[in-house]
Amino acid sequence: MSAALAKNRAALESERERVKSSISDGRAKAQSSMDAAQGKAQSWWDDMRSSVDERLDAMRAKRDEHRAERDLKKAERRADDAEADAVDAIDFAISMLDQAEYAIADAVIARADADDLALKQG
Repeated sequence: MSAALAKNRAALESERERVKSSISDGRAKAQSSMDAAQGKAQSWWDDMRSSVDERLDAMRAKRDEHRAERDLKKAERRADDAEADAVDAIDFAISMLDQAEYAIADAVIARADADDLALKQG
């Protein structure tokens, strides 16, 4: 019986080693699969983050472009308003010059009338 026990023990030890090796292989395959899955997940995450960053950059660039266009439009409106104000100021100045010329002519005529009256009375 001792030979049979030894044979059974040897068979059990052999089976135990085979199972141990199988477990080790399974762990290695699982680790490899997990590493591959993590690599895929990390790659997907990196791609997703890059895609989102690109979209956000494009949105920011478009917003900045619109802001620059609005700023340009505002600057053009301010320039147009300033030019219109300058034209109004020139028109006002010309009108005042005309008024001054009229007042000078009126003063000269009034002086001439006063001088004529002074000669007639004098």
